[in-house]
Amino acid sequence: MIARISQREMVMAFTLATWNINSVRLREGLVCKLLSEEAPDVLCLQECKSPVEKIPTEQFRALGYTHMVARGQKGYNGVAILSKLPITEVGAHDFADLGHARHIAGQLENGVTIHNFYVPAGGDVPDREVNEKFGQKLDYLTQMRDHFRTEGVKKAILVGDLNIAPREDDVWNHKQLLKIVSHTPIEVEHLNAAMEAGDWVDVTRQDIPEGQLYSWWSYRARDWDAADKGRRLDHVWATSDIAAAGHSSRVLRAARGWEQPSDHAPVFASFDL
Repeated sequence: MIARISQREMVMAFTLATWNINSVRLREGLVCKLLSEEAPDVLCLQECKSPVEKIPTEQFRALGYTHMVARGQKGYNGVAILSKLPITEVGAHDFADLGHARHIAGQLENGVTIHNFYVPAGGDVPDREVNEKFGQKLDYLTQMRDHFRTEGVKKAILVGDLNIAPREDDVWNHKQLLKIVSHTPIEVEHLNAAMEAGDWVDVTRQDIPEGQLYSWWSYRARDWDAADKGRRLDHVWATSDIAAAGHSSRVLRAARGWEQPSDHAPVFASFDL
């Protein structure tokens, strides 16, 4: 007799989180706190600031995160995907040829590819003629666009600190931030071009279509929570073929108030695939 398996039973449900941790070794305890209390199946970290071999995986493994794909760099950048689920590295690109560890891709057993990005911040002046870092940011986004357009992407999720708050309600004051790096029209244009080239859908805004929503608050604010001058720099996208499977998006704002926190809060989404 052949056992019948319903379509519902074949679905693999998992929860994913993305978090710019601003040093995985310095904030190992905060990562463990998140893994213990929230228990996402997959956690994508950016700005790890560590060579891969020095990422403190022992405690993460003890909490059930026995799989990792990563690209590391001493003191700067760095991306890692920690997973309870088996995951295989399928790519790492150095967009704009910066020599930076800013991208890693891993594939789950259900065929879903997860891209973890840390897009360059771009410095303080939104003018590539006087600010090399801003030009590098735009070039990075352009090469992301070209890659998605040339290679094509299907059954994929893209997460990370993209260092751009694209919508008016992704920042605390749209008009005041129009000339501030992370919300300038040219950055938004480049980000949207990359999104369109890959046929990506903003899962967070699919779930939370209206209202102010932030994932980053500056360390410079004396009371970040009361001032609430945030920006949504951290994103969860999915290709259009699987975007409808995304749900339950949220920002764990409370993590910004943990002891010695990152200036970013984790962003979550769940998928039934």
